[in-house]
Amino acid sequence: MKTIKESNKAISTILALSLIPITGFALDVFIPSLPAMSAQLHASPSAVQLCISIFLATYGISQLLVGGLLDSYGRFWPNIVALAGFSLASFAIANTENLEVIYVMRGVQGVMSAIIVVSKRSFFFDLFEGEKLKHYTSLFSVIWSAAPIIAPFLGGYLQTNFGWQSNFYFLAWFGIVFLVLELVFSGETIVTKVPFRLKTIGNAYRSMLSTRDFTSGLLILGLSYGVLMIYNMSSPFLIEEVMHYSATVTGNCSMISGLAMLSGSLLSKALISKPFYKKLFTAAVAQLVVSGLLIMLTLQIHNLYTLMAYVILLHAASGFIFNGMLAYCLTRFTQFGGLASGLTGGGYILSTSAFSYVVVKTIQIDSQVWLGAGYAVLVIAVLGLIIRTKWLERGVSSSKLQEQNVTLIVE
Repeated sequence: MKTIKESNKAISTILALSLIPITGFALDVFIPSLPAMSAQLHASPSAVQLCISIFLATYGISQLLVGGLLDSYGRFWPNIVALAGFSLASFAIANTENLEVIYVMRGVQGVMSAIIVVSKRSFFFDLFEGEKLKHYTSLFSVIWSAAPIIAPFLGGYLQTNFGWQSNFYFLAWFGIVFLVLELVFSGETIVTKVPFRLKTIGNAYRSMLSTRDFTSGLLILGLSYGVLMIYNMSSPFLIEEVMHYSATVTGNCSMISGLAMLSGSLLSKALISKPFYKKLFTAAVAQLVVSGLLIMLTLQIHNLYTLMAYVILLHAASGFIFNGMLAYCLTRFTQFGGLASGLTGGGYILSTSAFSYVVVKTIQIDSQVWLGAGYAVLVIAVLGLIIRTKWLERGVSSSKLQEQNVTLIVE
């Protein structure tokens, strides 16, 4: 077994943090290419948008399963295999115009991404604890925000100059480069492997999901990330077909979206010591008020600048809420390592996929007003869950929550 060397611990930590945004790259790099893919593949916009939903669904479901496998069989070699599989699927997409093949390969990308991300999040639970672990978990969403900044900007450039296939060539080589770096510098980090038993995993998941503050947190994460996803699914058509801008502009606007999410995440990290629920409640109320005001504004005025007002203000608030809640959920059950990481990541991604797809299918987002309406639906749900969870916090003592932590069944 290739264990991690102490001399490589620092660079392995950097590699682990660098791989956390791989999902964001897989989601966002081809966002500016959606209209071009629709035209070249002779498919409707909704058929092409399904590529996003398939990836999210398989990524989410897989995280629920791979956490237990990684706790039983280690982190390192599954990660290596997943990086290779991710690259091969990306090459396959770049070399086909068959939409069904693309759907299958997007599913493969989702599964491989789940293994990569869960193994890298588990890396930190294996090597760090206490305040150091809290520091790194609060960094996760900050670093994850790099992908929505870099990927669409790069994707817009690639689409304009080389076509939509170049986005997937980029993903393929991204995976290969990190595969080589991982082989050279990284290694196994898990100390004690847990026998793989479905009953054990089922009991642990059941116990975690029965803790209502954790379950509410997963839903809040899904709704907050859903704000970004409904923008990603609708903005290329609003910008390129309604406003008649180029794919490069779509990429630049998505980069601004990523910067807004990043700013919200950084603010959340800076306020990490402030009362948890109070700051989330304040952010959600501000988000709802701003969305209402922008809906009224865009009834009269709608251009690229008003669209960016939505993006900067609402996405920053979502980044703020997402950062705080992700750190809370990931550290809620640290004793479970991969299982807790998989359930957190898989749970919120599945809810994101469901929420965003339902909003996009239910609300015909062909204008900024309807985009604002989609935002408002998600924000109202977030606010309701925050209020509900605060009420639960009053009704459940800290000693009871600690008892729930200790009595989770792992056989």
